[in-house]
Amino acid sequence: MTTAQGSAAKSHAGDDPIEIIAFYLGEQQFCVRTTSIREIRGWAKSTPLPHAPPEVMGMMNLRGAVIPVINTARKLGLPRSEPTERSAIVVAELGGAVFGLMVDRVSDILSISPDIIQPVPEMSAGFDRSFVEGIIPQHGDMICFLNLERMFSETSKTEFF
Repeated sequence: MTTAQGSAAKSHAGDDPIEIIAFYLGEQQFCVRTTSIREIRGWAKSTPLPHAPPEVMGMMNLRGAVIPVINTARKLGLPRSEPTERSAIVVAELGGAVFGLMVDRVSDILSISPDIIQPVPEMSAGFDRSFVEGIIPQHGDMICFLNLERMFSETSKTEFF
């Protein structure tokens, strides 16, 4: 393969669709890549842990394994979500660590073109964009595309696991 063919193959590989799972926190839609998602479960009460970080709702039993359940809204600095019958636990795995993300409701699993992802606009100095990969315009709405790897970097993983 020539260098030109290698470059063309790399650029074509970047055009592959991205699989995402979209969910709501309040009235705002968010999404993450499905590559880190193991399953979606209905809401089940978690067992609180004393002195846990504020975003940790507690622990749950997932087929014999005890995993932390994170209040995703709280992790993102949004008002804390309270679970309802429509809430779900999105079970994710990063670097061998398994955890649940409590969301208000799962809305869709989509395949999107990387071309439609818009950059996060510049805002005030106090705005932390580190968790956001981009914005996806979808049917008149905007979906905030989250990066789980950045949300749960090695530093923050030690707090939960």
